[in-house]
Amino acid sequence: MQSVNAEDLNTELKAAFEKGELPGLHGAMAEYQGKLLAEVYFEGEDERWGQSIGSVKHGPETLHDLRSVTKSVVGLLYGIALGEGKVPEPSTALYDQFPEYPDLANDPERGGILIEHVLSMQMGLEWNEDLPYSDPRNSEIAMEMAQDRFRYILEQPIREAPGQSWIYSGGAAALIGRLIEKGTGQSLDDYAAEKLFGPLGIKGFEWIAGDDGVISAASGLRMTLPDLMKIGRMVANDGEGIVPEEWLEASFEPKVTIHQHSRYGYLWYLSGPDNEISVAVGNGGQRLTVQPARDFVVASFAGRYNDSASWQTSLKVLLDFAVPAAKRVSAK
Repeated sequence: MQSVNAEDLNTELKAAFEKGELPGLHGAMAEYQGKLLAEVYFEGEDERWGQSIGSVKHGPETLHDLRSVTKSVVGLLYGIALGEGKVPEPSTALYDQFPEYPDLANDPERGGILIEHVLSMQMGLEWNEDLPYSDPRNSEIAMEMAQDRFRYILEQPIREAPGQSWIYSGGAAALIGRLIEKGTGQSLDDYAAEKLFGPLGIKGFEWIAGDDGVISAASGLRMTLPDLMKIGRMVANDGEGIVPEEWLEASFEPKVTIHQHSRYGYLWYLSGPDNEISVAVGNGGQRLTVQPARDFVVASFAGRYNDSASWQTSLKVLLDFAVPAAKRVSAK
């Protein structure tokens, strides 16, 4: 990786961190047009899927929670499996894929929910992750505590017809993960290691499972910052023959508007006036931002878990430091 004044941006980020302007930041990397703009790490309090692991001196080999960035990785895996013909098309009825729950599969009111509604979080089922993730009433936590997580998701009360609005749901990611496992005959982590991580040279990762032994497709992935950047770079390079390009195009086509500045595709957020920026976001300040047209990739880790303002740290890294640095490179 060719570096262009990376030390300058590193110095800026370190100075801002010391001034308290980037609270909780654990690491940041930025690349623009194949050039490394920054790679910096900080010591700070951290967790492993909700459990404190104390103060960690973060570095390029430190595994870190991705939290809900995991969902976007699962979306990429679905695209790989779809390209192999191992999972259903998004236009397929969801409940037909779960005949083990005949009472739900035969419910005509649920028959209109398609896999595309799951991928875009428009299932129309009740789900509430607005509560803290320490609260058992939070739907994702309740899912983790359920005797059968998939029945728990699928039996949720119908709130509205599918495709009407965006309802954030870790359950949606769990269902997509289950479809991948059903179709491939492999555990989600094994399939990822073979089809996505291996081809990208990612060897050191951890994918946490719940107490029931089921891999968490919603939030359980842990990897290093340089390896997350490999995923971003692959996305920026049209999938590099690993993820089908047509799947990326479908994933980054807006399916629903969340608010004025954000849309949602298939398990990825979209921003920019032309939806040209693809974003994966996780609790605590985890963020991967990819702008393929500019070959611009920025990733950051932070430890502001369950802090409603945690997004401010990662967004500041992007807008106040990485974007100006890329502009300086373009001006040369």
